[in-house]
Amino acid sequence: MENVHVEREGGIVTVTLNRPEKKNAISFDMWEKLVRTFREVSHNPDDRVLVLTGAGGNFCSGADLTGGAKDSRHQLDQMQYFSSAGMALHEVPKPTIAKIDGVAIGAGLNLALGCDLIVASDRSRFSEIFAQRGLSVDLGGSWLLPRLVGLHKAKELLLLAEIIDANEAERIGILNRVLPQAELDEFVHGWAMRLADGPPLALQMTKRMANSGLQMSLSEMLHWEGMAQTVNGSTKDGVEAMKAFIEKRPPKFQGR
Repeated sequence: MENVHVEREGGIVTVTLNRPEKKNAISFDMWEKLVRTFREVSHNPDDRVLVLTGAGGNFCSGADLTGGAKDSRHQLDQMQYFSSAGMALHEVPKPTIAKIDGVAIGAGLNLALGCDLIVASDRSRFSEIFAQRGLSVDLGGSWLLPRLVGLHKAKELLLLAEIIDANEAERIGILNRVLPQAELDEFVHGWAMRLADGPPLALQMTKRMANSGLQMSLSEMLHWEGMAQTVNGSTKDGVEAMKAFIEKRPPKFQGR
C-alpha cells in the first residue's frame, strides 16, 4: 500500500497512515497526500464520513524528524505546508473520526484532535511530546487542546510533555470512547455507518455550528441555528425524514 492509503466504501473514506516501521511518522510526501485527500473528501458529494487511522498497531508517532523532506524549502515554508494539513482536516465539512491504536504522539495526537470524534483502544498512549524534543507545539495543538480539556490541563500536557494512557485521555475529555483492541474496528465502523446513513446537509451544518460556537455569542448561534433549520426544512432530506417518521421506517438520505 501507499504510505497514505485511501479506501472508499459506502460513503466511508478510510485514510490509513502506512509507515508501520516508523510508527507511521508522517513524512513530507505524506503531508502532501493528506492535504489532497482531505480536500477531495470535502468536495466529493459521495464521501459522507472520513475515518483516519494508522497501520501496524499504531496511530502516528508524529512528524518525521529524520530529515526526510524531499525539497530544499526553508523549514518555515515546510511548517506552513504541514500546518495546511491541519487546516484542511478542520475544514472537512463531513463528520471525521480518529481511530487510534498504539501511540498518538506530537503532531500525530494533534491530527487526531482535529477530528470530530476520537475512539481508541485501551492500549493506546498519548503525548504532546514537543517539549522533550526541544520544540513548541504545532499542527493546531495550542488551539485544539484547551478547547477539549481546559486551559490549565492543556498547559500541563503541553509543558510537561508526559505520556498518558487511554483511560486518562478519556477521563480528561480527549477521547469519546475507550475499547478493548479487539472491539475497536467494529465499533468505529458502526459509528461511521450511522453517520454515512445520516442527513449529510444537516450533519454538516451541525458540525460547522459546533465548531463556531465558542467564538460566537448565544444570540449569534441562535440566529444561525434558525437559519440552518430553515434550510433543513426545505430540503428533500427534510421531507424524506418526516415521511419516514410517519411511515415508521428508516429514512434514506441523499444529501439534497
